[in-house]
Amino acid sequence: MSTLTDDQLESNYKGNALLHLLSYMKPYVGWIFLSLILVLALTGFDLYRPILIGDAIDLFETQGDYNIIVDTAIKYTIVLLFSFCFNIAQTWILQKTGQSIIHTVRKELYAHIQSLSCRYFDLTPVGKLVTRVTNDVEALNEMYSGILIKLFRNIVKIIGLAAVMLFLDIRLALISFILLPIVAVLTVVFRKIARQTYRLTRTRLTDINTFLSENISGMRIIQIFGREKRKFEEFDDKNRKLYKAFFRELMVFAIFRPLIYILSVLSLMIVLGIGSKDVLNQMISIGTLYIFAQYIQSFFDPIQELAEQFSTLQSSLASAEKIFTIMNEEPLVKEAENPVVLPEIKGKIEFSHVWFAYDNENYVLRDVSFVIEPGQSVAFVGATGAGKSSILNLIGRYYDVQKGNIYIDGVDIRNISKKQLRSAIGQMQQDVFIFEGTIESNIRLYNEEITMDEIKEAAEYVNASHFIEKLPQGYEEPVSERGSTFSAGERQLLSFARTLAHKPSILVMDEATANIDTETEALIQEALAKLMKGRTTIMVAHRLSTIQHADCIMVMHKGKIREQGTHQELLAQNGIYKKLYELQIHHEVTA
Repeated sequence: MSTLTDDQLESNYKGNALLHLLSYMKPYVGWIFLSLILVLALTGFDLYRPILIGDAIDLFETQGDYNIIVDTAIKYTIVLLFSFCFNIAQTWILQKTGQSIIHTVRKELYAHIQSLSCRYFDLTPVGKLVTRVTNDVEALNEMYSGILIKLFRNIVKIIGLAAVMLFLDIRLALISFILLPIVAVLTVVFRKIARQTYRLTRTRLTDINTFLSENISGMRIIQIFGREKRKFEEFDDKNRKLYKAFFRELMVFAIFRPLIYILSVLSLMIVLGIGSKDVLNQMISIGTLYIFAQYIQSFFDPIQELAEQFSTLQSSLASAEKIFTIMNEEPLVKEAENPVVLPEIKGKIEFSHVWFAYDNENYVLRDVSFVIEPGQSVAFVGATGAGKSSILNLIGRYYDVQKGNIYIDGVDIRNISKKQLRSAIGQMQQDVFIFEGTIESNIRLYNEEITMDEIKEAAEYVNASHFIEKLPQGYEEPVSERGSTFSAGERQLLSFARTLAHKPSILVMDEATANIDTETEALIQEALAKLMKGRTTIMVAHRLSTIQHADCIMVMHKGKIREQGTHQELLAQNGIYKKLYELQIHHEVTA
């Protein structure tokens, strides 16, 4: 995985984040083109209205005919009606297009997150990913729903206003533009400051979401150790930093907009002052001066809107940089170009001179080699950090080895379809994750091929049916997040039923019975004895009494296999295994 920091990764997109965002608009080119036509029509209406009234003023002044006012009012009403209808159509098109694009971006982002390797999630806080999928994607909504089209409209409007003003009176038009260089400088300065400000705000928002995700999940530990005050202080610090970032945004915006407004007023004062003299000197008509006064206000309005839209665009780009930072991540465990799909996975596992390190430097497995035959039960024992769980992770190819090879049924697992490989492996871990839903959905995991009878059969095998059937709604009993309403033992039984319902060819148990009481464990062992027949079973356990029946026990020490054999054979070797066994026996006797 990349070792670059977030800021370094985001800087890679500083120049092309907008291009990435625009690429999502390709499927909607037709709708956007129609919207642009509507924009041009609306801009034409905006340009026409002051001319319509200005000409009416001149005609009324020279002819004094009241019918001119009536005709102008009718024409003006018709223009307003057309503007109203076109605005409705344009708004509907933009909102529909924007929401469709946001839906696509969020879907693709989540799909990409699912494709990333376990190592990425080892190093990335959950709150950061949640922020990317929710807040940052939503920040793009305004851009897709109107900013780009409004930018086009305002640019066209500014050009159109400038052209009409130059056509009516070049001298007054140039006088009107005298303050434009100052506006241009302010816009450039504002754009740079706004970009930095929005990027800082997104970073602060990510920090606070990450903090909340971690600490709300661990609230029980916080309360057990009485660290509420300290954690509140940490939250208050992050909250204050976020407040300052938002306040900085407001200050940038609050300073820039009034400056543009003051410049527009000064420009209007200059034009009215000089234009009034020209009217008195009969150099221009009152209608022309009215048109210029209206155009001056209309001319600076889109400039102000452009500033606001630049502000929103900067926010969208800041979010886009962070989104595409994740999209730029490549999964470490990649699917082969032409993966092998085996007719059936029988369960033969072979490690050949495997070296593995999570960080590519500190090896937790060193030249490990062994063969597990189909249907054989093998247990790995050893001290914490010896590499037992790493072997289980490698079998499911959640990580890839740096050296050596791992084979399933004689085929390198890097060439086997990941979907087929993982569907053939049933993992039962000590840390059980239960999803929100029902007991049935947690056992089935939305696999519709598993029938209700198979769910009940799996639950009966592991004796989970004893507590499930006592619940008010049985298998339809609602399950809260992480299964907090169930005991640790009940959650473990559900995970057993979930694994067995999927009928794996290989069973993997990582301290799977650690949270089960002795009485329940005896019932499970009986069920597992039947289920292990014909299936390759790999176990990791610290309690040696739970793995004595294994066909082969492998003793791990500092990343290497030091001893292997049956329980009795290892005791006879008088080595590491015997010392571990005697220590546990002594502990149980003295306990």
